[in-house]
Amino acid sequence: MDWLLLRGLGRESAHWGDWPEQLRRARLQDSFHTLDLPGTGLHRHLPSPTCIAGVRQFAERASRHLPRPLGLIGLSLGGMVALDWALHRPEDCANLVLISSSSGLSSPWRRLRPAQWMPVMRMLTQADSDAREQAILGLTSNRLVSSVVAQNWQAIQRDRPVRRLDVIRQLYAASRYKPPHLLPRMPTLVLASDGDRLTDWRCSRDLAESLECRLEVHPNAGHDLPLDDPQWLIAQLDTCFPINHPFQAGTD
Repeated sequence: MDWLLLRGLGRESAHWGDWPEQLRRARLQDSFHTLDLPGTGLHRHLPSPTCIAGVRQFAERASRHLPRPLGLIGLSLGGMVALDWALHRPEDCANLVLISSSSGLSSPWRRLRPAQWMPVMRMLTQADSDAREQAILGLTSNRLVSSVVAQNWQAIQRDRPVRRLDVIRQLYAASRYKPPHLLPRMPTLVLASDGDRLTDWRCSRDLAESLECRLEVHPNAGHDLPLDDPQWLIAQLDTCFPINHPFQAGTD
């Protein structure tokens, strides 16, 4: 199985850290690929679309070299892109995993907790990129982040800066996204954390109920689950999509 990993707001593939490599070691029969969305990483010169459908269409084109169907793993905004892809082009998708994601199925004050509105605004206007990256880590992680991770994130922003306008465009796209009332035609897993201080975990519950799929909730990790507890995520994937007995669409 080939899997494609899609990151979230203002983040690029490098922000996954070594999680893709951990996945490869844990699931030797699978292949894992990453993709930078418009406005980030290798595609930072492209303006980010102001709707999730536009981002999804870019992801379809940019990954056309990968075999179909794919497993899609999306974090936060990346989860919205993955869900939109699975619902509009189900023939492209074998499995779907949504991590710390949300949609218009939930209220705005759950999608972005009111206590974080001002911190997010301050981050958008923060001129010091190193301080901004440190603040993002403080908001999205509930763990004591190592200095190596902090320095890596600061280096990513210095080397491949994300423009403030593109972050605003992504925020706008995410705020408007509401999936159509359709069920995915592939096995789907929704993952969240009760300790997420950015997005209320109940947004994931709303998604799982609408999609009629499995929901697993971590007790205390932050919004960035791959950073805070990558092994827990791998364990959930192994349970839902076992390597030796792969899930097939339409089976139990």
